[in-house]
Amino acid sequence: MALPGFSNRSLLLRALTHRSYVNEHGDAGEDNERLEFLGDAVIDFLAGAFLFQRYPEMDEGRLTRMRAALVNTRQLAALAQMMALGDQLRLGKGEEDSGGRKRASLLCDAFEAVIGAYYLDAGMAAVRAYVEPLLAAAAERILLGEKEIDAKSQFQEWAQAELGLTPRYAQLGVSGPDHSRQYTVEVLVGDEVYGAGSGPSKQAATRAAARAALRSIGLA
Repeated sequence: MALPGFSNRSLLLRALTHRSYVNEHGDAGEDNERLEFLGDAVIDFLAGAFLFQRYPEMDEGRLTRMRAALVNTRQLAALAQMMALGDQLRLGKGEEDSGGRKRASLLCDAFEAVIGAYYLDAGMAAVRAYVEPLLAAAAERILLGEKEIDAKSQFQEWAQAELGLTPRYAQLGVSGPDHSRQYTVEVLVGDEVYGAGSGPSKQAATRAAARAALRSIGLA
């Protein structure tokens, strides 16, 4: 993913300048902390507006939780990594030597600073056009993860309500080389198998088995 196109490259340079670099280079100018503050506000607003418009069925509580998931440190750091921001930051030697280019909090701050700088450079419409596709992709990943987790909960609720029993998951096997394992898990209620699934981890296989069980009883 490429950086947005800047007309004022000095704004981008400032967004990529960590305070540790300024501390070691007196002529480096301003660090990115004020731009980080601005970018944080811009991203928070855009995330809220995006969710409000994209998911009209969500209530306020769910919207708040989704926004928090979209703009948390881990999520924004992942976007910074997609942009290769870590490689482009101006860091002081100490920060560099301590692994700052890969530190989630620093990458998150850098992403916010770049967005703040782009807002000053190009305006809100340009920032929205750049950020919204990133938010849309992240929101779909978050919702997919929720659905996978919910499959286990939903099947357990059905089994306890209809049969008075709690499902149990049993690993059937593991195949493939160490770097590409494939796990297979089945879900049983009592002695009856309701579904089986496979995945690259036991957790993923368990979720797949739960989804298969929901299909078998007509709930998915």
